[in-house]
This record gives sequence, C-alpha cells and structure tokens, in this order.
Amino acid sequence: MTQKQSKRPSHEVYVVEGEGDKTHWTKVGAAWPHDDGEGFNVTLSALPLNGRLVIRKPKPQEDRA
Repeated sequence: MTQKQSKRPSHEVYVVEGEGDKTHWTKVGAAWPHDDGEGFNVTLSALPLNGRLVIRKPKPQEDRA
C-alpha cells in the first residue's frame, strides 16, 4: 500500500527532555497523516536515546520563540 504525502508535513516531531521549567525541546523530524486519518508517516533526522517523542502541529512563524 502506498501512502501519498503532501509536499509539506502537517506536524513536527520533537524529542522532549525534562519537566516544567527544565524542559528542552529538540526538533528531530516531521509527520504526515495517512489518507484515511488513522495514523501518520514519520520521518526522523535523529533517533533520540532519551526523552519522549512529541508530535505537534507547527505554529505560525510569528508565534515561534
């Protein structure tokens, strides 16, 4: 089965380490939803050894810190 992917990913993938004020987010990839809306194709540029993976919709450029 082949999944079509749009040119731009719909979500960004981060590895998140720490909690509260000591949280550090590092972008490690992108994700595209399946056509049936039941899952995602995920591409990672790095494989984290620690922390947790978080998939989020990207924020508009002006909202990024």
